[in-house]
Amino acid sequence: MQRLITPHPVPEIMLAHKVFIGIGSNIGDRLGHLQDAVYQLALLDETSLCAISSIYMTEPIGDTEQHRFYNGVLLLETSLSPEELRLQCKNIERALGRPDFYSRWSPRVIDLDILLYDSTLIHSDTLSIPHRELPRRKFVLIPLLDIANPLHPVMQQTILQLLNCCPDRSVLVRIKESVKIKKKTDSPL
Repeated sequence: MQRLITPHPVPEIMLAHKVFIGIGSNIGDRLGHLQDAVYQLALLDETSLCAISSIYMTEPIGDTEQHRFYNGVLLLETSLSPEELRLQCKNIERALGRPDFYSRWSPRVIDLDILLYDSTLIHSDTLSIPHRELPRRKFVLIPLLDIANPLHPVMQQTILQLLNCCPDRSVLVRIKESVKIKKKTDSPL
């Protein structure tokens, strides 16, 4: 048996993973915060921003004595690992003014959640993919359905099927304004 020896190493093929990220804000310039987060995500190495849903105004969950949220969903293609992407999302949140420690369901300048990463299943102390609340949150299901109808890898149902049996009875209002997709060569906001 002969082995082929090449004079130069063959570069690895970059794999592009399809990732859906939920975005939300309910403090200050909500649409501006979403735009800033989208722009920062579009700047990530080895990542392309492919689509963004409409933006919806939604009621807060838990502590309802706070402003309404603006929520949406992005589709990225990336070769970053799930953990690398999570760290980048946390860095963007921090850069936009979100504290490292906060109480659950508290108001927030920006919230970035990895909802789906291909059909990957991860449940660790720092990351859960698919996002645990995905099947129970209309403010994620409806914007996600704006751009795709993927299969939930655990429940083996499409996003539309999950929406049809979702227990969440909240009302979403599509806002007229939208978040624009900027190219990496565009000037910052």
